[in-house]
Amino acid sequence: MNTREILVLPPSDALKWLETSLSGLSTEEAEKRQSIYGLNEVIKRKRRSVVIEFFSHFKNPFIVILLIASFISIFLGELVDALIILIIIFTSVILDFFQEHKAEKAAELLRERITTTATVMRDGRKQEIKLPFLVPGDIITLSAGDLVPADARVLSAKDFFINQSVLTGEAFPVEKMASPLLEPSLGIHEWSNYIFLGTSVVSGTALAAAVKTGVSTEYGKIAKTLIVKPPETEFERGMNSFGYLMTKIVFFLVVFVFFINALFKHGILSSLLFAVALAVGLTPELLPMILSITLTQGALAMSRKGVIVKHLEAIQNFGSMDVLCADKTGTLTENKITLILHVDMSGRENEQVLLFSYLNSFFQSGLKSPLDDAIMNHREENIGDYLKIDEIPFDFTRKKISVVVDHIKERLFISKGAPEEIIKVCSLCEWIGEIVPLSGEMEEKILTTYYDLSKQGFRVLGVAYKRMEDVLPNYSVDNERDMIFLGFVAFIDPPKETAREALQRLKKAGIELKILTGDNELVTTKTCSLLGYDIKGISTGSEIAQMDDDALQRVVERVNIFTRVSPAQKDRIIIALKRNGHVVGFLGDGINDAPSLKTSDIGISVDNAVDIAKESADLILLKKDLNVLGEGVTEGRKTFGNTMKYIMMGTSSNFGNMFSVAGASLFLPFLPMLPIQILLNNLLYDFSESTIPTDSVDQEYIERPKRWDIGFIKKFILIFGPVSSLFDFLTFFILLFVFHANEGHFQTAWFIESLCTQTLIIFVIRTRIVPFYKSRPSFPLLVSSLLIFGLAFILPLTPLGAVFGFIQPPWTYYVAIVLLIFGYLVLVELVKKWFYQHYLEKQNNRFII
Repeated sequence: MNTREILVLPPSDALKWLETSLSGLSTEEAEKRQSIYGLNEVIKRKRRSVVIEFFSHFKNPFIVILLIASFISIFLGELVDALIILIIIFTSVILDFFQEHKAEKAAELLRERITTTATVMRDGRKQEIKLPFLVPGDIITLSAGDLVPADARVLSAKDFFINQSVLTGEAFPVEKMASPLLEPSLGIHEWSNYIFLGTSVVSGTALAAAVKTGVSTEYGKIAKTLIVKPPETEFERGMNSFGYLMTKIVFFLVVFVFFINALFKHGILSSLLFAVALAVGLTPELLPMILSITLTQGALAMSRKGVIVKHLEAIQNFGSMDVLCADKTGTLTENKITLILHVDMSGRENEQVLLFSYLNSFFQSGLKSPLDDAIMNHREENIGDYLKIDEIPFDFTRKKISVVVDHIKERLFISKGAPEEIIKVCSLCEWIGEIVPLSGEMEEKILTTYYDLSKQGFRVLGVAYKRMEDVLPNYSVDNERDMIFLGFVAFIDPPKETAREALQRLKKAGIELKILTGDNELVTTKTCSLLGYDIKGISTGSEIAQMDDDALQRVVERVNIFTRVSPAQKDRIIIALKRNGHVVGFLGDGINDAPSLKTSDIGISVDNAVDIAKESADLILLKKDLNVLGEGVTEGRKTFGNTMKYIMMGTSSNFGNMFSVAGASLFLPFLPMLPIQILLNNLLYDFSESTIPTDSVDQEYIERPKRWDIGFIKKFILIFGPVSSLFDFLTFFILLFVFHANEGHFQTAWFIESLCTQTLIIFVIRTRIVPFYKSRPSFPLLVSSLLIFGLAFILPLTPLGAVFGFIQPPWTYYVAIVLLIFGYLVLVELVKKWFYQHYLEKQNNRFII
């Protein structure tokens, strides 16, 4: 069914279009339609078992490499080597598994939120049926407090107000009526004769015909998106690219070393075992564990800032985020309608306008609207001398409400409502304290003030009154005539006091805020102007509907306010930004926001959001405040920074050492290091790095968004890896030609030099500050690094050293190793200074990892 077709039809034709009637469907027809359209249910997500969830963590490319290495070691009978590798694997996987949260419950929560029964006409009489059995064509009756059970066309309505903010984000309840639309191309926000599954009835009653049910509804479409695998995030793309890079490097070096040793030096089995150990040494196998620890530390720090992390990997994306998409309502504003102005027809403040609007709101006995609440909450008026006599309730034809009150022998008839309708019942007006005829000129003044207030983004009501000469037993709509136009009351959802500061903070942090709202452009523009938000451009939902994806990709770069947008259009905007290379965050709290929370790189919700939004989000703010979000971004960048320290340190030093091994294999008559020594070196080195998550991060690093850049990592490896190899080869030369070391002394000395340089280099690489000692490391990192440094020197002197094939070296070896380590640190510091200056200049100072 094309929904738009039924919007332009009168109710009688709409019934024919649906092949139904006011007496409803027969049971037989309903069952027939049930077989065609299915149950009125949103899709329930299938959850993976805990076992499957656990084994899914073995898909990591580094884990696969290590598993292959362990199987080869077992095949070759090297059980100690295999045991070391398996301990590394399972430690990493188990920690990673326990840091993951359970699978999303989004679709299930959508099901639970919707009412379980609906009142429909079946077989000519009203019946309560279970929601899943409602079908297109069913006639539904609705009243205040009901949840709408399907997408439906309104057939008749009386004072019918719907709160559809969960789908559209509109702050105000909207009027629904039966009359057909004149323009079918309007966005869903303006479908005044159509109601949506999951929205709620604020006031009035209505009769409606179900048009769409289940997954075909707007609500169902949202549920459907939540069970689809979300698009790849920035962090996942980076990790995958890094995994492929390391796989290629490992494969090339291992194959090279194996063939060199097998063909020219040693037997096939010993060469294979050595190549396996080399693969382990090259692989940053603790990366999953380091990530888990780092992210856990970040999550704890962010929780102290008021940000709850649901999915740990989201912290990395948080630090990379350069565009934040958010709704205006509740983010920049208080999400609470507030009376701002009470003015006369010329726009000057007028206390009588406030008093009369207060009397009207206080004494009307119907369901008070948010506007009535705003009037009464603005200021309490002294109305003890006023006595209510009668009222004429609000209806959508007149668009006004009137009350009659007595005050000190004077009877007042006070009306409040849509300004254009109030003007129609007035013949007089108050102009600068005098009552004058409502001439064409005066009416023009009233309309000018009204339009000026509307252009400023205010929701405006008109106020009129008259003094009743005749005392009547009751009053009616006929008495709404010959009134005196008094003035206007104007409302707005006011900006948050903290929003201006938060916007500046986001801008300073290199994050561009783009507003995606269901509100109109006038209200949105007014809010932004009050906050000093720089408006680059505005685009509406109807304009976006006419754009193809390529056009939208261009528009999202030059526009930062999108108004009257539907959930699907929010999704398109986010996807367009991601295609343009941005890391996109989305802040939302309604059902309509759930798909965008999934689509974005980082979904952010708030503690008081609807359940489905919180379940779909990666992060939850304990307070909907951009300042809280800004503090969370800082913690995210710290976490990203520490992750990059491990990756850059591990890959560059590992690559350098293993490149040295490959080179040494060409000329050494023996293995430069035994396989078990390589594994021990790797295990001790990883232990020293396990405290990186506790490290501090330089302030200048966290000032801008950080991105994965595989090109940068490649350059870092190719520059710093050979520097490490240079000192390895210098060590080889000294050992062979100065000390004339035998096989055991050579392997022992290079083990010490290799482990010490790998471990201590963290103090240089962890910061861009020159000299490095001006940036202090954390105490745990300092202790773990020095502990491994000391162990490297002591281990060959102990009985345990013999188990790993070490021979106690002469003291002169230690002197040479210390000098080599010192020279290495100095050279790396000089190369670091040159590298960052050269690289950042080439990148035009673009902030990267």
